[in-house]
Parts: sequence; structure tokens; C-alpha cells
Amino acid sequence: MSANDYVKYVTQQIVKYMDTPKEARKQLREERKNVETSSTFYSNRWFGVLPFSLKLMLNKRKK
Repeated sequence: MSANDYVKYVTQQIVKYMDTPKEARKQLREERKNVETSSTFYSNRWFGVLPFSLKLMLNKRKK
């Protein structure tokens, strides 16, 4: 990715952000926050994938 492509992308994102109404941005932020907290495990978020993989291995051995 060249520098011009990056500047073009950043400019498009800024213009897109500025064109959306404040209420729509606030609603989108709230939706993203709710989805993020419900779909991820806290251990995965804090410590990475390693605790999640260990948990899966232990559950598999129990069965």
C-alpha cells in the first residue's frame, strides 16, 4: 500500500465520519459496544487466545 492510497483511505473515512449525523454515530457506537461485550470472553480479551485454547482442551478431555 503506497502512501497515496493510505492518505486517500484516511480522507474517505474522515469524510464519511463527518457526513453521518451525531445521533447515528452515537447509536452505532452503542451497538458496537453491546456486541463486543456479549460475544467475547473476558479472558480472551485480556490474555489472548491461549486461555481459550486451554479451556477447550480441558473440556474436550472431560468428555
